[in-house]
Amino acid sequence: MPTRVQPAALMLLGSLAALAVAFASQYLGGLLPCQLCLWQRWAYGAVIVLAVLTFALPGRLRTAGASLTALAVLAVAGIALFHTGVEQHWWRGLPSCTSTVNANQSLTDLENQLMATPVIPCDRPAWTMFGVSMAGYNFAYATALGLFGLVAALRGRGER
Repeated sequence: MPTRVQPAALMLLGSLAALAVAFASQYLGGLLPCQLCLWQRWAYGAVIVLAVLTFALPGRLRTAGASLTALAVLAVAGIALFHTGVEQHWWRGLPSCTSTVNANQSLTDLENQLMATPVIPCDRPAWTMFGVSMAGYNFAYATALGLFGLVAALRGRGER
């Protein structure tokens, strides 16, 4: 296998591992994902598609494909950083991700507001270890994976 494809393989396996942890946390650990968690999963799905497409590229384009895949992993890190900031209350989340219940309204309006409220709020971590949430760990993981993949892809660009 040419060196240029190895970064894509690494990011493919790394993304599959991240999704495996996310789904195991949900289905085995009972941690339900919020909207921003789901966005991170979709972004890993896009990384998987880009990595697989990189394998199909001609040799001269594989570096570009691997570099694009690495940038997509760094986009996952960006989403995870945003999510971590929402959890830490460094900034506000999306209106569809957090809400406050207004108790000074009719019962019908309160019911409608509760039905529109997300089941899993993005600003409250479902799990932490050593004070770091899953989004925080995902930020560190995706940053390391993306930077390593980008450096490996760019180092292999002169090889044919």
